[in-house]
Amino acid sequence: MAIDKIFKDEATEEKGERARMASFIGAMAIADLVKTTLGPKGMDKILQSTGRGHSVTVTNDGATILKSLHIDNPAAKVLVDISKVQDDEVGDGTTSVVVLAGELLREAEKLVNSKIHPMTIISGFRMASECARNVLEQKVVDNKQDAEKFRSDLMNIARTTLSSKILSQDKEHFAKLAVDAVMRLKGSTNLEAIQIIKKPGGSLKDSFLDEGFILDKKIGVGQPKRIENAKILVANTAMDTDKVKIYGARVRVDSMTKVADLEAAEKGKMREKVQKIISHGINCFVNRQLIYNFPEELFADAGILAIEHADFDGIERLGLVTGGEIASTFDNPESVKLGHCKLIEEIMIGEDKLIHFSGVEMGQACTIVLRGASPHVLDEAERSLHD
Repeated sequence: MAIDKIFKDEATEEKGERARMASFIGAMAIADLVKTTLGPKGMDKILQSTGRGHSVTVTNDGATILKSLHIDNPAAKVLVDISKVQDDEVGDGTTSVVVLAGELLREAEKLVNSKIHPMTIISGFRMASECARNVLEQKVVDNKQDAEKFRSDLMNIARTTLSSKILSQDKEHFAKLAVDAVMRLKGSTNLEAIQIIKKPGGSLKDSFLDEGFILDKKIGVGQPKRIENAKILVANTAMDTDKVKIYGARVRVDSMTKVADLEAAEKGKMREKVQKIISHGINCFVNRQLIYNFPEELFADAGILAIEHADFDGIERLGLVTGGEIASTFDNPESVKLGHCKLIEEIMIGEDKLIHFSGVEMGQACTIVLRGASPHVLDEAERSLHD
């Protein structure tokens, strides 16, 4: 059956030599695209989205560049996927792996043109890979038993990674930040314990490592500004009484008294819900959703710090580092796991107020605060530090 009887009208078919050449060309084009970003003398690229707002990204991170491309060449897509896997598994080397694969294909093209069978070329590449792996394993040096040498190795790795990034001018400072954060993990691979927040202002060298967790929210008016020996309930629940307005329902009443009765009933339900939350014996309530004025007043009267509209990543990480779990129902206090920390206080970074949790249950938790002149610089600094 002909291909045009199965696929859409715009479908095309490539076979044999033509298909092979299309794969070679697509993969090598991708490698050539990111090659100029490789190494300490690599250049940044400016990416502008075609969507609404035409957002601009300035980066030399291979994975970021390739993720933004719209590609229809199958071989090129394979290289993009390789870069994504490298980014997920290792963090660094996203450009190197694409350039290496592109050069292997460039040499493979020459061998194919010399009438060498593709399976023979693949077999040779596998043998070369095995030889390279054996040599690297022989060169391995394990210094994990010597703390000083181990730290020196980590510093050298961090310096090498940062040499080709926007942070290269301050690589010593950022290498120390990264190594200090990793050393706090004490052998754990749970990078969720390391938080990175970005605050415009100052210079990159003003970035610092903070021992604890920082939530990018403000403490409300009338709320306690400092809490010691905090018991924290992390929740994702609705704390509003405007159900009628939200869902667009209509209620017919024959007097203003009935309107007041409806409002009183709604407030009664909310007061009951707040009392259930307070009954958990907490002094800090962090909610994923908004906390409206009435329940906020009730929490303030009870001396409880209420933090609203925390981003999902923020409350997930807060629950992790304080040892709590996100709750959505409050009928059984014994089934809710609270988080704990020694101190909650409001701090200032630049011109912004944030909430600092210190002495958290996960002792290795820390926050790297990035400072910089613009959001573009901060975004690229975060990508560099991630690597």
